[in-house]
Amino acid sequence: MVIVDFILHCDEYIGQFINNYGNIVYLILFLVIFCETGLVFLPFLPGDSLIFAAGTFAGIGQLSFWLLFFLIITAAIIGDTINYEIGKHFGRKLLNNKKFTIVKQENLDKADALIAKYGSGAVFLARFMPIIRTIVPFVVGMGRLDYKKFIAFNALGAVVWVTLFLCLGFFFGNIPMVADHFSLIIIAIVFLSILPIIIAFIKNKHQKKNPKADS
Repeated sequence: MVIVDFILHCDEYIGQFINNYGNIVYLILFLVIFCETGLVFLPFLPGDSLIFAAGTFAGIGQLSFWLLFFLIITAAIIGDTINYEIGKHFGRKLLNNKKFTIVKQENLDKADALIAKYGSGAVFLARFMPIIRTIVPFVVGMGRLDYKKFIAFNALGAVVWVTLFLCLGFFFGNIPMVADHFSLIIIAIVFLSILPIIIAFIKNKHQKKNPKADS
């Protein structure tokens, strides 16, 4: 429940980090984004909400917009790359380990559905889907997606993702109505982010059960 509280109220946590640790908050933000994108067993860490909240503090001058911009993009690119390499070299062994479940089968299925539909472009699209963005690099690493294609979609996705949510926070995060209903805004962002993959997953399941219906 601590993670859920952090996601829904990360604006308050970032404020506390700034007050307690000063510029070390940049390192904290870097590590959270790196772990969320780079470690397949930590998909529940905040990404969208954290960047949005960081943008709100940049909007009031407590954090540097451009430092956040380059730092978070770097964390996202490195994170996905590490995740890809883990999947490439250790993915099969990790998934076949019966002692612990590193990724829920449901989330693997959703990632597979996205990759099946969009191919290497799934690396870009997954950036905007909580949980799935952590799993897709791992899965395409196992599938030996050409590294040049992966790194191109990885970098493009990171730049667009960070730019979108950082700017949303910077320009709109401090509007009184948004600030007063931050948790609801975050829930709406998460819901809208995962809605496309849920639809794609349902369609994929339907096609497998009724292959003749779509022929």
